[in-house]
Amino acid sequence: MKVVDFLKQKRDVLSHHPFELKDLLSPSLRDYWLELINKANNSQLGSLIKDHKLASNDDAVEEVPAPVEEPKPAPIAMKPEAEKLMNELNETLGEVIHVGKWLTVDQERINAFAEVTEDHQWIHTDPERAAVESPFKTTIAHGFLTLSLLSVLTDSVDPDNQKFPTAKMTVNVGMNQVRFPYPVKAGNRVRASTKIQSVTPIKRGLEIVQELTIEIEGVRRPGCVAESVIRLHF
Repeated sequence: MKVVDFLKQKRDVLSHHPFELKDLLSPSLRDYWLELINKANNSQLGSLIKDHKLASNDDAVEEVPAPVEEPKPAPIAMKPEAEKLMNELNETLGEVIHVGKWLTVDQERINAFAEVTEDHQWIHTDPERAAVESPFKTTIAHGFLTLSLLSVLTDSVDPDNQKFPTAKMTVNVGMNQVRFPYPVKAGNRVRASTKIQSVTPIKRGLEIVQELTIEIEGVRRPGCVAESVIRLHF
């Protein structure tokens, strides 16, 4: 027997024979018995039984709400030059589309970066100590110095040799990930290559995710590998 059916049966029995239990109660509780029975008849228990009876009816059909369709985003209007560049880049996904010029990272550049960032660790700025104590036997560039060179190494700041010349402006949104597999030693030459990972239309332009790799001349491992996110505005 279900719990609700059991409660219903007991409720009906008590409502028809209230004095059977009343006679068994102590005198101090008898005065409250009839009042309790009257309240039980009008309690939430009665409503619960009534609702259960309706729900168990074989003819009752549960109404299933119709799914609500989310509105589709409006298509982004693209300028012809943006659409053309997007189509061109999509055909080169995963391929190297740009290799920059070699750039020398000398001790003067490393010292200047140390002054700006106030990072004067001896592994960067003390060639004599580095020659004795460093496993690299020379000073090395700050990792963030190597990273900061990406703009010039990818021709993003040269107005006469831009990587995306049809765009009016390039905005650096950030990095998804950055790694420094091998340090750049003082005097090394470096250059960067670019691979496009994805191109997404945005309002008034494109968002591009690109893999940037900084190569160290004569070294098998790269000095930096970064996944960069930029936005081109047209």
